[in-house]
Amino acid sequence: MHIEFRHLRTIKAIHDAGGLAKAADLLNMTQSALSHQVKNIEDQAGVELFVRRSKPLKLSAAGKRLLVAAESILPQIAALEAEFKSLAGGSAGRLHIAIECHACFEWLFPVMEQFRKLWPDVDVDIRPGLAFGALPALRREEVDVVISSDPEASDDVTFLPLFDYAPTFVASCQSPLAAKPYVTAEDFRDQVLITYPVERARLDVFSQLLTPAKVEPAMIRQVELTAMILLLVASNRGVAVLPDWVVHQQRYKADYVMRPLTEGGISRSLYAAVREGDAERPFVQDLVRLAQAQAVMLQNGQANGF
Repeated sequence: MHIEFRHLRTIKAIHDAGGLAKAADLLNMTQSALSHQVKNIEDQAGVELFVRRSKPLKLSAAGKRLLVAAESILPQIAALEAEFKSLAGGSAGRLHIAIECHACFEWLFPVMEQFRKLWPDVDVDIRPGLAFGALPALRREEVDVVISSDPEASDDVTFLPLFDYAPTFVASCQSPLAAKPYVTAEDFRDQVLITYPVERARLDVFSQLLTPAKVEPAMIRQVELTAMILLLVASNRGVAVLPDWVVHQQRYKADYVMRPLTEGGISRSLYAAVREGDAERPFVQDLVRLAQAQAVMLQNGQANGF
């Protein structure tokens, strides 16, 4: 048996119209052509689908069974066609984001709140990229965007710049280091360093300062939440290095000081990594635009915070 979608549409149209003539009008075909199609369907099914000489035309038991299938299948096909049309038109899709920057959760959520209003048909998800290889997952199409500060030379991944930031030393006002205009790697030797629970290679304080200088802090304490890190720092339980914009968004400002790392400071950039070709997708471009706009707001907040 070979039943086509047009056969299902024919059965439903005849049932809804109550006769061949009206159904033919609905289907924009002649009654003769419709009668021929009905016979073709019955030949394919091997059974009669209509009760002959009944007015209005009635479905047989087999016809009713085919109608049930038509009413189930046709809406699914229509929905699928609409979805494919939206995908082709760029108004729908998937945007699963992996974050290698632990502090970026607090920055990204306001961006995604604006994004979902612009692109309600895009399936959005956010995953921490800390427990798996985010860039390999991007290449395997398990995620669609990776927020990272570590760009790599690649032929199949594009790194779209979002904004620059400065990893900044944070200490209690009571710390002896608060009197210094800036800190160096050597200043960490006798300190309790409070960090996110992230491998060292992904922490700016190690990758940009301590590891190259071969300096080890007296102790490392890992804390999940930014607010808790700053609370501990304000209580003089340790020191931390956080992105400058993160610190300015938090409380306890009267209880801690911010100092640059090294005399000239350290600057880093944040990127949105996408697969080659995806950078031109409209909703990806909007994500980058919103992220950059959020960065401007953060920078204004920083200026107000000094």
